[in-house]
Amino acid sequence: MRSKDKIAYFYDGDVGSVYFGPNHPMKPHRLCMTHHLVLSYDLHKKMEIYRPHKAYPSELAQFHSEDYVEFLHRIRPDTQNSFRTELARFNLGEDCPVFENLFEFCQIYAGGTIDAARRLNNQLCDVAINWAGGLHHAKKCEASGFCYINDLVLGILELLKHHARVLYIDIDVHHGDGVEEAFYFTDRVMTVSFHKFGDLFFPGTGDVKEIGEKEGKFYAINVPLKDGIDDTSFTRLFKTIISKVIEIYQPSSIVLQCGADSLAGDRLGCFNLSIDGKFLSLWIYPSLHVMFMQVTGGGGYTKENVARCWTVETGVLLDTELPNSMNL
Repeated sequence: MRSKDKIAYFYDGDVGSVYFGPNHPMKPHRLCMTHHLVLSYDLHKKMEIYRPHKAYPSELAQFHSEDYVEFLHRIRPDTQNSFRTELARFNLGEDCPVFENLFEFCQIYAGGTIDAARRLNNQLCDVAINWAGGLHHAKKCEASGFCYINDLVLGILELLKHHARVLYIDIDVHHGDGVEEAFYFTDRVMTVSFHKFGDLFFPGTGDVKEIGEKEGKFYAINVPLKDGIDDTSFTRLFKTIISKVIEIYQPSSIVLQCGADSLAGDRLGCFNLSIDGKFLSLWIYPSLHVMFMQVTGGGGYTKENVARCWTVETGVLLDTELPNSMNL
């Protein structure tokens, strides 16, 4: 019999040292800030801490095209001007810039999600956390929305080796389009995304009418929301929808993308959720009989809020209440 609620936590300090550029909203340093808070509140003493392996190109190519992976491996800031055609083809540019150690950054965050899935598959933990992961926009052959490698798809593919049905839940303010697209034609993964929709908001997908196709028809659920949704409304929607999804679909594992850009005051977001409202999403863990759960980060562009949010959510997973001073 496994010990109850054994939690694995993946972190590599190198992932927070990369720099997207001076005016870019994505600041990987938020991961170091989160980790320092986790240590400050002694949460690490209640988890197993692992440094993830750097995912091999062949692992990344389980989902992404080999030529795209090879290009990410090869491209450098000082050589990018020689690859203008490829940059356009693979959608690297203003949103997805080329920066120092880009490929290593991808290897680390993807490696963490893959390692987390493998530990879950081997029943070495009940919950696996990789706050560096959750880059849900990346497509098979191109970067998108600050995302280069879709670690979530790679993690789900790993889980599918041992699990008949995987439920993917996305609470980022942006639609989880890359994950939905990857599993749009299968019933083995159900994707549920709660996101802002309308007014040309990125990525422009996620209409309630997008429900999957062929074997995947009715296995994609989109919950398009308007600006300013608050804790009460979000909580009601989330609990109603997710409890029914789990009752009907009966997954044996859940992947939860916890993008923190749905918090009030986010640089790119437009919702009015507090940290209290955000971690209601983790209500699904203690109150339901789902055996395995993987938790990742995602968006979040006001660094201090992101770090507080993910630390509080780590505490929720550990059934540890943190001081009120942590809250927004």
